[in-house]
Amino acid sequence: MFKKLKFYAIGFIPGLIIVFFILNQKGTSCSYFPNDRVIAETLTKDFIYSRDFQIEMETNKISEQFLKDSIIAGGKIDFDRSKAQAKPCPQYLLIYPKNNPRFEVNYSKCKESAEFTGLKKIK
Repeated sequence: MFKKLKFYAIGFIPGLIIVFFILNQKGTSCSYFPNDRVIAETLTKDFIYSRDFQIEMETNKISEQFLKDSIIAGGKIDFDRSKAQAKPCPQYLLIYPKNNPRFEVNYSKCKESAEFTGLKKIK
């Protein structure tokens, strides 16, 4: 029995290490929670900003890079207040940060683009 376990470990452990390094280099993620999926899909779309959204970004001194890297990537979708089943473009409300939110972002995620319509500073 110990001999079989030893042979299993000899193949399993190096295989696990190889797979870990291959997937880590490609930047893949393995999170399939609804919040993470919506945010990951949003970040792959072309961003379109409404005029009101652009004004709020300028007022709050938020750059496009900060919006993508911090607010969207570190935010949480409020599914209770979102219209995730709306057709053809689901509408989402994102809050940032997850704990003690300071911003609310309203946007629609269509097939090719994400249209940002509202940015509201809470605190």
